[in-house]
Amino acid sequence: ERSRGNRINLINELNKISSYLINKKKIDYEEICKLTNLSENYNISDLTDSILTKNKLKALNLMNENILTSDDYIQIIKSFLYKIKRLKKLKKELSGDKNIDNIISSHKPPIFWKEKNIVKNQLMINSLKGLSILSIKINNLEKLVKENSKTSGIILNNFCLEVLNTTNN
Repeated sequence: ERSRGNRINLINELNKISSYLINKKKIDYEEICKLTNLSENYNISDLTDSILTKNKLKALNLMNENILTSDDYIQIIKSFLYKIKRLKKLKKELSGDKNIDNIISSHKPPIFWKEKNIVKNQLMINSLKGLSILSIKINNLEKLVKENSKTSGIILNNFCLEVLNTTNN
């Protein structure tokens, strides 16, 4: 699964495991999952940012590479809610002052410098009305995910794909 049918990827994963085993005699399934799972390299914020900026390639890659738990699904939803709340606030401030850079720089709590371009792109892509609708959908999603824990991954993935495929919220 991790190699996605690509022999080069498979060889790389096997080499990774082989290197890990130099000083060990045994390896268990959990260790293999940790070695081959890239989820530690990607965080939830990257996933939500990719979706909110409509970066389909990166978002799909992150969704496919990560092995998520039900706790992760809730964290993703909370991340969406936080980011949308922040975007709505910034979008409202933008209606008065048209200088997007000034608004982002003066936002409280401050936006980390690495996030400024991402937030700027998200503001340009999403309308205030679209963000409000998305906020309602995410609140409904949270309820649905909590009620259907066995299928919560499918529900969240479908939601993410829906957001990626909507044009100019």
